[in-house]
Amino acid sequence: MSEFSFKPIAHDADVEEKSRPSLSYWKDAWLRLKANKRAFASLFVVLGMLAFAFVGPFVWRVDHSVQRLDFTSKPPWADRNAVIAQPYVAWDGVVAPEPTGDNLAPETLEVVGEATTNSVRLKWDAVRNAEGYRVYRHVLRPLTGEPLGLPLGGTKSRTAVSFEDRLDIKPTTYWYSVVALDDQGTEFPEATTITVDVTLTTTVLTAIEQGWIDEADAGDLVPGSRFQLPWHPLGTDYLGRDLLARLMKGAQVSLFIGIVAPFLFVIAGVVYGSISGFLGRSVDHILMRFADFVIALPFLLFMILFKLLFGIGPGESGILPMLVALVLLSWPGAARLVRGEILQIREEGYVEASRLLGTKTPRLILRHMIPNTMGVVLVTFTFAVPSTIFTEAFLSFIGMGVTAPTPSWGAMCNDGIKTMETTPHELIFPALFISITVLAFNLLGDGLRDALDARMRYGE
Repeated sequence: MSEFSFKPIAHDADVEEKSRPSLSYWKDAWLRLKANKRAFASLFVVLGMLAFAFVGPFVWRVDHSVQRLDFTSKPPWADRNAVIAQPYVAWDGVVAPEPTGDNLAPETLEVVGEATTNSVRLKWDAVRNAEGYRVYRHVLRPLTGEPLGLPLGGTKSRTAVSFEDRLDIKPTTYWYSVVALDDQGTEFPEATTITVDVTLTTTVLTAIEQGWIDEADAGDLVPGSRFQLPWHPLGTDYLGRDLLARLMKGAQVSLFIGIVAPFLFVIAGVVYGSISGFLGRSVDHILMRFADFVIALPFLLFMILFKLLFGIGPGESGILPMLVALVLLSWPGAARLVRGEILQIREEGYVEASRLLGTKTPRLILRHMIPNTMGVVLVTFTFAVPSTIFTEAFLSFIGMGVTAPTPSWGAMCNDGIKTMETTPHELIFPALFISITVLAFNLLGDGLRDALDARMRYGE
């Protein structure tokens, strides 16, 4: 045997297992993203929000625009038990004989019939020397010397001693007060107050019209029977509209603006930055100075200008002007990032080799340069989405963006802040959805930035 003969080396399985497997750039990035638990969980939150917006309406088939004025501003835990009542019949009222006593306020004040969300009917004793009466309603027990509540109206005759309240009655406890008036309309110094517990009611006709029951089942409901009103998982707003359905519709608007606008201005920035970075020199200088000029433009001023140019009047939703303003004024950030990447990539050997082989500039940019900036572009887009969602919410909140009746999360926050002290759920839920979505996109952007960084290695 020759002295130069070689012997095969024994196969070491442990060495092979310890060696790093061959992975493509995108597969390696995917594995690093999965290792980042916060970013990976945020990815599922983002997908969940998209499903909530575009698949949810097919599951929760409730019209977001249907109003229920008898069930306004109800939280999710509100009582849904209602009593079937007779259809409303006009009330003629009560007329009392001329009073004979010396009292300064009605001696008795009582409810006629049952106090329901349909109507509350009151009657009282006449007061001597009174030329009319005024009726007040309060949600708290009125104290001595304090206001009696909301003035509902009254009568202009000393013998007309009844009043029917049908003003936005809710199933709660009210305190009604009656004050006598002199011939000058001045109130007497004393008032009579009564506590009234209002019962939630509905009629069979209303239940059929709203689609709560079928006409075939209407025969089982008689006046006085109990009835379960439809469930609203997140409650209702100030017009009795289902908050969950409106959040789904609002998610469509907010996510549409938050995704479409960044997609358009990031694409514009990629093209602009690629051209600027590849051509360089005086062209690069001129293009970048123009980008600096666009950055300095005031966004709100142009938002107002675009609303005027598109003919968007007061109370109309400015979705299109908002998209145009975002696209025209937000691309310089992406352009700067892509320009920086292109300035590095154009010095690479494969780019020079492609140029020597006769590749034209457009193909060189599209085929070799832009694909190598996709990591930066994807991260830029991911960070641009929450910023745009927050911008839309802010503009809608101040009345410059989406306005009623079109729902968006920002517009719903604008509506909810007006009643946040009494019905906080109208503000909490849309604000919570904005916060979760913005946080999820930010965490996902952080994870993508780390995963797409070629200098990092999976498992390190």
